[in-house]
Amino acid sequence: MTLQQAQQQVDGWIKTVGVRYFSELTNMAILTEEVGELARIMARTYGDQSFKESDKEKNMADEMADVLWVLICLANQTGVDLTDALQKNFEKKNIRDAERHQNNEKLK
Repeated sequence: MTLQQAQQQVDGWIKTVGVRYFSELTNMAILTEEVGELARIMARTYGDQSFKESDKEKNMADEMADVLWVLICLANQTGVDLTDALQKNFEKKNIRDAERHQNNEKLK
């Protein structure tokens, strides 16, 4: 699935099953919540915190998909083409970071 296809599928789902989009501000709050849920799983899986019983059933891939879903909703609502945005972001990073990381002593 391409980013463009994902944006179209989310839009179709929102307009049929979901009835309508939540407001942009509500979706921003939901995105923050979803990132927090992902962070909690990451902290328990790769960090020093231990899992609570209620966290053991959480699925990292599903939480990442939730983050992506809400991000796609926000992109659709604000007229952002994620394919174009990501391509431009790669171009920016390629120019800005062409030698930056190779010359970083901390990364060697």
